[in-house]
Amino acid sequence: MKSDRETIQHTPPTCPLCGRPIPEGVPQSRHHLTPKLRGGKGGPTVLLHQVCHSTIHRTLGETELARHYSSVEALKAHPGLARFFAWVARRPPGWKGKVR
Repeated sequence: MKSDRETIQHTPPTCPLCGRPIPEGVPQSRHHLTPKLRGGKGGPTVLLHQVCHSTIHRTLGETELARHYSSVEALKAHPGLARFFAWVARRPPGWKGKVR
């Protein structure tokens, strides 16, 4: 007989930017809401798909992130990032894609 622990289904975390699940084995990383180089060492982080995280850093510099985009809500409100997150939300959770 299986224990309760063995029968519980593991629910993968959800990317707070694109809203897709982050299944085990999918490239993922933690994003410091305030960059470490701008005072965010030890500060809050969020777990993201690697493609979402890479897009943030290809779009915004460290200073801009620290000054204006240090929350999930602010990142989602950035026009270019919002378009990307809406687009990637329609991809399967395991989609890795390439960041341009």
